[in-house]
Amino acid sequence: MLPKDLQEKLQTEIAGAESPREMAIDVMFALQNHYGYLSDEALEEGATLLGMTPLELEELATFYDFIYREPVGKCVIHICDGVVCWMNGFPSALGYLFEKLGIGPGETTKDGLFTILPTACIGYCDLSPAVLVNGRPYGPLTPEKIDALLEKLRGEVKRSKVI
Repeated sequence: MLPKDLQEKLQTEIAGAESPREMAIDVMFALQNHYGYLSDEALEEGATLLGMTPLELEELATFYDFIYREPVGKCVIHICDGVVCWMNGFPSALGYLFEKLGIGPGETTKDGLFTILPTACIGYCDLSPAVLVNGRPYGPLTPEKIDALLEKLRGEVKRSKVI
């Protein structure tokens, strides 16, 4: 159940919109930030707040790569599936990342720290090959930079400063 302050905040934002439906993405992100992912319960809460059916909201949620309908790790690594990243050596960097974490696309490490999710293009061609981690871009990736990035992320999580 949503905390009263978050529910009131969302209700105020929805009331200020021309149409409640235009706030659907913002509401889903707020619920995801609260729960860690957009659970079935959160989806129903969002639909109620927006005056939509859960199915209508589900249809939107499944369209967006950055709305998570299943639990994810503390650090979500979006791997770019764009042609520029692939031309600039992403297959080898990606293989190294998979090997280091012991998981593949769509999987989460056993410790719940990392999830790797493919996405169409992250828009950072100038950093290719690149990834987004919790919305922050990193690149160009090399095995050394991947090692440093994973170490940095582990340290941030330990200090409870999850990005």
